[in-house]
Amino acid sequence: MSVLTRPPLPHGESAERAQAKESLWRLAALAFGHPIEPFQDALVDGSFHAAFDSAWTQLTGRPWPREAPSESFAALEAGYIAAFEHGPGGKRLASLLAGEHEEILGGLARPAFMLNTAAFYRHFGLQQATGDEGKLDEPDHLACLLEFMAVLAHLEARAIAEARDPAPLRRAQRDFLARYIEPLLALVGAAIHRPAGRALDATLARLIRDLHELARVQIAELEARVGPYRSATDREQSSVPQAANTNLWG
Repeated sequence: MSVLTRPPLPHGESAERAQAKESLWRLAALAFGHPIEPFQDALVDGSFHAAFDSAWTQLTGRPWPREAPSESFAALEAGYIAAFEHGPGGKRLASLLAGEHEEILGGLARPAFMLNTAAFYRHFGLQQATGDEGKLDEPDHLACLLEFMAVLAHLEARAIAEARDPAPLRRAQRDFLARYIEPLLALVGAAIHRPAGRALDATLARLIRDLHELARVQIAELEARVGPYRSATDREQSSVPQAANTNLWG
């Protein structure tokens, strides 16, 4: 590989950069919850794009393209429901619940998978949120996963500002991105390319593509800083007996 094509070194991680990650993940979480009218308003008036573009540009050095919004809130909601909840004939394009994808379950039964997911949240003192309808949010829903990434980025920014070691929080981000978010975005992104996915709001479709690419870049940067991601299978096969039980997140 020539010097000209050598991959760049990881970006420096300042508190400001961690805050940009927090903003980006939190805005993305808002976008992938069930649509509400204020979100449609923010798409129309450009305020969502302006906020997301600010964080995106700080992280990537590139502006984030703006897509035309859905023509109405009804169209936004209908496209979301058809893609992610129940489309024509009751069949959606893709579930936003990680535990409904066999590729992500990795042989686990869904209850065991959900316990593992909840363990991430509990480790950082988080509980399931209650949604607008008074029901507990699904912890493996994409919106919840993205919100958790925002929490980890917030804690990273605070650790840097307080001159504490951010490595445990970076390992948690690496693991969460690699175990849940990157594969879920890859599966959903492949599904919405089908013709039936054209009804999905263009901003949501772009978010799925661009967040997937960002997740891949973030994983690579985090691995360069705190070591490679090791799946549960890798840890079980490790020559170090206690590796599977080691607390990597502080």
